[in-house]
Amino acid sequence: MDLQAFQGSLNEPMPPRELAPALKALWYEAKDDWQRAHALVQDEDDRDCAWVHAYLHRKEGDLSNAGYWYRRAHKPVAELTLREEWEAIVQALLLATADD
Repeated sequence: MDLQAFQGSLNEPMPPRELAPALKALWYEAKDDWQRAHALVQDEDDRDCAWVHAYLHRKEGDLSNAGYWYRRAHKPVAELTLREEWEAIVQALLLATADD
């Protein structure tokens, strides 16, 4: 799956089944369901979910909490717009999935 296909899936009522939790969270966030997105990554313990968790708290405006999650993800605090960061994370996670 590429970014265009991922974005196209946003027209569907449910995310594609094969999506890992981090990508599924970004799918729900793009559908304006921040709470569901957060619930998906909140209890996960991997760097991908930590990165999405950071993005979600940045979007929420909780920059201190976002900073904590960026550190857990081993990522710098984003300086992109929220839209640019969302796309960058989706692309990186899709690419990593394709490499597996």
